[in-house]
Amino acid sequence: MTIFCSHCHRPLQTETSCLPRVDKQAPSASKPFRSTKGASKARRDQINAELQALRSLLPISVQEKERLSYLHTMALVCLRLRGAQLFPPDSTPYAGPVPGADLLSLLPGFLLVLSADGKLVYISENVAQVLGLSVVEMLAQGDTVFDILDGQACEEARRKLLLAREEPGREVTFVSEMRTSKAFRLQHGGNRAVAVCGRFTVLRWPPAPSSTAFLALCTPVAQFPADSDAGSQDDLIQSTHFLDMTFANVTESVTYHLGYRREELIGQSWYSLLHPEDTERAAAQHRAVGAGAGGPVPAVLRVLRRDRRWAWLRVLSRRDGGAIACSSRCLR
Repeated sequence: MTIFCSHCHRPLQTETSCLPRVDKQAPSASKPFRSTKGASKARRDQINAELQALRSLLPISVQEKERLSYLHTMALVCLRLRGAQLFPPDSTPYAGPVPGADLLSLLPGFLLVLSADGKLVYISENVAQVLGLSVVEMLAQGDTVFDILDGQACEEARRKLLLAREEPGREVTFVSEMRTSKAFRLQHGGNRAVAVCGRFTVLRWPPAPSSTAFLALCTPVAQFPADSDAGSQDDLIQSTHFLDMTFANVTESVTYHLGYRREELIGQSWYSLLHPEDTERAAAQHRAVGAGAGGPVPAVLRVLRRDRRWAWLRVLSRRDGGAIACSSRCLR
């Protein structure tokens, strides 16, 4: 059997073609494999060495340094850098808020310094006595004051800080529940209400955001009761209000805590008893309850006593049909 070329029809010995055979393209020689594992390890080692060097420069004890993670190390370094920018070592006459431990123990709260944009610059060491968190643990939550506040109070804090920044020297106060340690919450049933009272101060002239700091004293608005009294109802004032927050009813305990007879309050507006600086916070709580919040809405408010002094109340409000029910605990 003769086999002819499919192209020129000439006889061939085997089934093929007279055209040059085009071989399949041979795979190109692969590039030699180059591992980056060694380079990555070298970079990590270099980063670790730099972090160790930074950690060694921090003015804290050796035991504290050994417990620092990389995140905590960088948080503390950033805090120190912000502090050095606001309080340079050669600044006079004031070189930064560094009171001694003896002085801190005499304060009713802890010291807080913020930059113009709310960044944490300084937290005094006695914060652990108030919130159960060390300075390092506070910084692990974030680097701004809004990271350590209860979420519902952040807007009021922003507004008050903006007001204080526009008028340096003007004292402002805002109250918020600050985040605490887990053990602290388990023991006391929640975060701690703290009053932040401070003002913006120009540290150097000419004034600029980089030379202005918010100096504040953060004071707990209540001392926690002993564990045996934590569940006591003696500190509670139960009240019922119409939807406009006019008193419809109130328990007799209001006489003990605020000095009013219950008959005096029925028909009065809740807002007539509030501190002027707390009315907006109370109104926000009122709106949240009126909008049908899923559960009780908390707020820490100052209420005028009959003897013209201010009493701190932690108020839980909820919608109860066509009325608003409030459970207020007197904070001491």
